Amino acid sequence: MEISQREQNVYDILEKIGVEYKLYRHEAIYTIAAAEELDRKLEVPIAKNLFLSTRHGQEFYLLTMMGHKKFNTGKVSKQVGVPRMTFAGEDKMLEFLDILPGSVSPLGLLNDKNCNVNFILDEDLLGYEYISVHPCVNTATVVIKTKDLLEKILPYCNHSYKTVILEG
Repeated sequence: MEISQREQNVYDILEKIGVEYKLYRHEAIYTIAAAEELDRKLEVPIAKNLFLSTRHGQEFYLLTMMGHKKFNTGKVSKQVGVPRMTFAGEDKMLEFLDILPGSVSPLGLLNDKNCNVNFILDEDLLGYEYISVHPCVNTATVVIKTKDLLEKILPYCNHSYKTVILEG
């Protein structure tokens, strides 16, 4: 299977900054429901990732949350302190994160050179040693330490994070 440059860039950076990962290849996954089988196999929570913006498209957010939880725009918006959020357009997803729908991942922040996207993390994910996310393509999943995401990957790409409490 040929690896895209987008995907290879993720692996190169992970290796450069000392992030160990386990790689799993699979058919394209577009929904959390489709990921349930992989979730059981990995025994690591699969994260649901949403690319959001304020209603007027002035601020952009990447929310990484437990896959089984429901997104409540009002509650998340209130915790972040912004007007009601909505789903952001594919054009901005590609421009800022260099990813396509179905491949949204916190690893896309590696491509956000101008820090246009704010990162929001479901507080419950902090309780897990590992997290599984796409390496900017939806035909692979990498399992990384949650600590590495927060302490190596985010600092490398000059991003911070804010946690939110989501009902599940």
